[in-house]
Amino acid sequence: MDQPFLRIIHGEATPEEVAALVIAVASRASAPSQTPRTRGAWRNPEHLMRKALPKGPGAWRSSSRPH
Repeated sequence: MDQPFLRIIHGEATPEEVAALVIAVASRASAPSQTPRTRGAWRNPEHLMRKALPKGPGAWRSSSRPH
């Protein structure tokens, strides 16, 4: 590798500042976590779907009641 990975072109950075910069860049470049992203319940379109209407005797009464 002929060129340095990082180069400070303005100002005089201390070794501690360079180390902090390297850690910040390395942490951003690391692999993402393996936990799957889940959607929140508020984004679930299921609440927009109509439930099945009840069947049988007295179904007309319970058809207007929330489940």
